[in-house]
Amino acid sequence: MATFAADPQEIATAFVAACEAELQAPKPGNVHVFADGHGMTTADFLASAEAAAPFIGAERSTVGARIAGAIEATRARVGQNTNLGIVLLCAPLAQAATTAQSADLRRETGRVLQGLDINDADAAFRAIAHARPAGLGDAPQHDVHAPAETTLLEAMRAAADRDRIAWQYANGFADIFDLGLTTLGEARARSADAALATLAVYAAFLAAFPDSHIARKHGAAAEAVRGEAARFEKRLRNAKSREAAFELALDFDRALKQRGLNPGTSADLTVAVLFADYLGAILARPRKNG
Repeated sequence: MATFAADPQEIATAFVAACEAELQAPKPGNVHVFADGHGMTTADFLASAEAAAPFIGAERSTVGARIAGAIEATRARVGQNTNLGIVLLCAPLAQAATTAQSADLRRETGRVLQGLDINDADAAFRAIAHARPAGLGDAPQHDVHAPAETTLLEAMRAAADRDRIAWQYANGFADIFDLGLTTLGEARARSADAALATLAVYAAFLAAFPDSHIARKHGAAAEAVRGEAARFEKRLRNAKSREAAFELALDFDRALKQRGLNPGTSADLTVAVLFADYLGAILARPRKNG
């Protein structure tokens, strides 16, 4: 009999690999191996990934417990919020993989989202309050500093109109499985360069909708950046070489950082796409049970 549930250690390893791969691309405005930014370094993100991984890949856990454990471990390691968005996105994907009943990660993720309960909300609220970001906690009916009164899915639905990570919960992670993984596949078909493929995914998100991390901090600047990103993405597709693509990206990177603009949500979504890609490959290799 075939079993699809992924090994916890494989999931933890895939999570770290996704975080590491995302840092290899010169993502405009964000932290990467070519330039730090916004008071954070590549080392901070690598340490955060290593701290969070055992909780993301934990055996017999829940979405809420994965989120709470990962964020507490991250804060203990690096002393700041480096990965709340990443963890919020990756925890349901990991839960789907560890409890998979099929090789279809999208279907399994939908099942997990529908099964979220008030305990998941309580644990996630504690993590969000601990990380102290803007966003979900600002919903009048769902104060993260108070005990949850509804499921995590309902709380995310209430925040979905202003937070693209919450939007994923409310819409079955559609950006991850549609725009993200499609863009990743197309980029790989054009080039075997992994960093270029990652950059293409990031650019696609940044061009598709206003980055909610920028919107929370800078309002209308998010739409302006989206327009700039759309033009950047077109130039990126037409770049004749890896070097030319990276030069375009680093020019845009400097321009955004000079204005203090960090498309953090687009970066978080990019990690989730890479993680989903790893998990999909793992689930496609069913093991024999017994």
